[in-house]
Amino acid sequence: LFRLAGGTNAVQEFIHEKGVRDIAIVATEAQMAQGWSVQYGDWCTPEAMTTLLRLFMEGRILSPAGTQLLMQFLVETTTGPHRIKGLLPSSMTVAHKTGTSNTNGEGVTAATNDVGIITLPDGSHLIISVFVKDARADEATREAVIARIAAAAARRHP
Repeated sequence: LFRLAGGTNAVQEFIHEKGVRDIAIVATEAQMAQGWSVQYGDWCTPEAMTTLLRLFMEGRILSPAGTQLLMQFLVETTTGPHRIKGLLPSSMTVAHKTGTSNTNGEGVTAATNDVGIITLPDGSHLIISVFVKDARADEATREAVIARIAAAAARRHP
């Protein structure tokens, strides 16, 4: 996809033009696999990702057909069932995207992430971004942290 879009610089510039600045896209997945430190060149704040998701949901990133298709993909994804979706009632629709790095020889996992749009029972939406960075905890613990944060946020949403 990066190749079709003109490369990482083109994608980053597109996102910056939409007003989302606290994000850097400098390496593809293949490039990140070439060395542990490469992945740290790509970064984003949770606030920036939440803004990007809001713009996406409002139809300000893709065409209407593209927005609908990507939303369908995000709802139907099977990755990360124990993250944002983990403690939410199955009646809530969750459109989300996970991100996970490898674990290095010292037992550090650089990234265990999940970002998404939760449709609450009243039809309102909660946009959430949870990033767990440089953790030594096992996968179940990292995912449980994300699930607890999402459940707490959903309970407190007006």
